[in-house]
Amino acid sequence: MAIGAMIHTFAAQLADMDRGVYEDFTLRVARHPSETDAYMVTRLLAYCLEYEEGIAFSEGISKTDEPAVLVRDLTGRLTAWIEVGAPDAERMHYGSKLADRTRVYTHRDPAKVISAWAGKRIHNAAEIEVFSFDAGFIDDAVRVLERRNTLTLSVTEGQLYFDLNGTSLSSALHTHRIE
Repeated sequence: MAIGAMIHTFAAQLADMDRGVYEDFTLRVARHPSETDAYMVTRLLAYCLEYEEGIAFSEGISKTDEPAVLVRDLTGRLTAWIEVGAPDAERMHYGSKLADRTRVYTHRDPAKVISAWAGKRIHNAAEIEVFSFDAGFIDDAVRVLERRNTLTLSVTEGQLYFDLNGTSLSSALHTHRIE
């Protein structure tokens, strides 16, 4: 964990009907002082929405050659490179070459995130999915964020139903492609 990081704990219940994933788990999420709450909540949602065996948060800012969230198989091979926010094209290129799948979850305007990559070399760019949420969804979640949290996330037909500390929120999960 990063020095000076604030630790947030999440008791999570996940019911992703779209993927057939149903799990209860506890997460300790370290938020580095340079990381915004919106970025951390997006990172948390990326973790939940990509949840599978071998998923982990990277070591964060101190480990610049890893994404925010990654998935490794039982041999240790990187199978998923999951970025958060607005990674640059070079990171996307690097990650796409290393992993079977590359995804981005953003709390920013996805059109602006994608346009920053225009004309730049990104390995398998057409295969990379970029996900975003309804306007205000992440901000609403940030407002009820505490150090100790309970969350329930249900996903059905691309719609998220998110309960954080007793506050119910919902959003469509929007999928974008790099053109």
